[in-house]
Amino acid sequence: MGDKDKEWESHLRSLSSAARDSADPAADPSLLNSVKSLYELCKSEKSDELVARVYPLVNKIFHRCVTSISQTQASSGLLLLAILQFFLDFGDIFLLDAEPSLRTFFRSCLSREFADPIVAEASLAFLCSNKTKLLKAFPTLFPQFFPLMLKLIAWNGEKLKIPFLSIFSGFISPGSYIPLFPALVDLPILVVALEKVERSSGSLVGSSIASIQKSAAPEMLLALMDEAYTGSMIGDGGADSESEDSAPMAAADPIFLDLLKDENEGLAERHWTSPAMASALQAVISTPLSNRLKEALKIAPQLLDSYFKLAVYDANDSLICALIPLIMARYSTLFPDKMFCYEVQKRLLEFMLSAFHRSPHFIALLKKPIVDRLGEAFDNPVKTELGLQLCWAIGEYGGGGESHKDAARELFESLELLLYENLSASRLGLGEAAHGSGSSSFRKSSQSRLLCFVVTAIAILATYHRELLPRARVSLAKVARSRLSDARVWKRAQDYLGLMNEPAICLSVLGPSTSGKLTQHPGTINWNEGHKKMIAHIPFYILGGQEGPPPHDFSILDILPTE
Repeated sequence: MGDKDKEWESHLRSLSSAARDSADPAADPSLLNSVKSLYELCKSEKSDELVARVYPLVNKIFHRCVTSISQTQASSGLLLLAILQFFLDFGDIFLLDAEPSLRTFFRSCLSREFADPIVAEASLAFLCSNKTKLLKAFPTLFPQFFPLMLKLIAWNGEKLKIPFLSIFSGFISPGSYIPLFPALVDLPILVVALEKVERSSGSLVGSSIASIQKSAAPEMLLALMDEAYTGSMIGDGGADSESEDSAPMAAADPIFLDLLKDENEGLAERHWTSPAMASALQAVISTPLSNRLKEALKIAPQLLDSYFKLAVYDANDSLICALIPLIMARYSTLFPDKMFCYEVQKRLLEFMLSAFHRSPHFIALLKKPIVDRLGEAFDNPVKTELGLQLCWAIGEYGGGGESHKDAARELFESLELLLYENLSASRLGLGEAAHGSGSSSFRKSSQSRLLCFVVTAIAILATYHRELLPRARVSLAKVARSRLSDARVWKRAQDYLGLMNEPAICLSVLGPSTSGKLTQHPGTINWNEGHKKMIAHIPFYILGGQEGPPPHDFSILDILPTE
């Protein structure tokens, strides 16, 4: 024990000197080694007496280090993390609550040093190694600081992806579930905002973005007053104004203030139509993307995968139902990168449709936002795709099910309105599309595709809710007689009208999968009951999408089981 005692006393003197000294503890590089060595000795010796001698010293150093952060350029992240590890492992001896110290570290240190790759990596390693203990003892810590954690992965990229994903589940709680979604979708925008701060204010290491946010309040007030009284905004100086990169960050724009926050403050509206956002995105996409932004475009869809997997198992129905309108709103407002939009939109649709499959009554509960999105279906191709997927869901799940007749009727009326409006538009634009440009032809094709989905949804919805059949016949008959529209549309309407003349067949092909306690599968026949029931007039040409007699040469009796 002689050498160990000498080492112990040496490190203890180093801590004692640092605790008494008025200088910044982080400026002494040997102090970190002393704290780590004493921690290991306390852990190996398992002596409360040794811990009792070390604790007062590291506690003083911690608070002194936090106090001097704003006045020094030296990094204190690694030293504070070593002290926090001591608090977590030995705090029970002194009945110490480590949560205030953890929050102080996030707010005072990590908010300034998240851009330092060494501190960022060490912070995630600390959170990974203590994940179980932190989530059990302080369940609100991770959900509160997930915006700060997203800055770590946004700025440091792929090299921190694996440790970040290992703690990602801790970010999700009832209070963070909804705000976390737009934060993940806007991860590339966060990179744009951080890079803009770096260009205008210098290195992010050691600087507090929170102070930028606070100092922006007077500028925001002046900007709002100027816009209200003069109709212009501060900074609209034309040729005399500063350039985009050299000007101070557009702190008066609320979207940057929301993106750069460090703590979860609930769901905030993302101002996608703001001038600063439009100019920032235009500047980004008109120049080669930075490596950091390219990595964020790859990481964000992977984070969404983890988010949706956890949502399926952990979130309750009320949270998922509240998330779906946000998904529909954000479907067409993403960072303008083709591959990124494709990957994110695919995941958004998959989750939304799986939520409708698991809880069909969501369609009835969300009829208002669904109707709103159907009204925007022809604004652009992205909204058209969302609209036709919603049409499919309305029909597939009967507008919420047999018990939601009022909601189904309102959705049916919305489908009728969409059908009539765009049927008229299709008639008016037929000649133009025939002789016009490629864009008009594409628009007509997209319009016809959506109308096919609308016609199908109307037919299926009327099959679910028999009281809607007369109105469905009228709607489909108008489409079937309108030979000016795309042939695929009116031929499909004719097929459904023919099916409706055979109620039993229509129920089998278009009807619900479940009826009471019985389960049936639309478009299929239970062959095990074939020897007991007479089956006639089976529309093979409709089920197979072909005209004329079936191409097979076998008899129905050949495939029916016999006793």
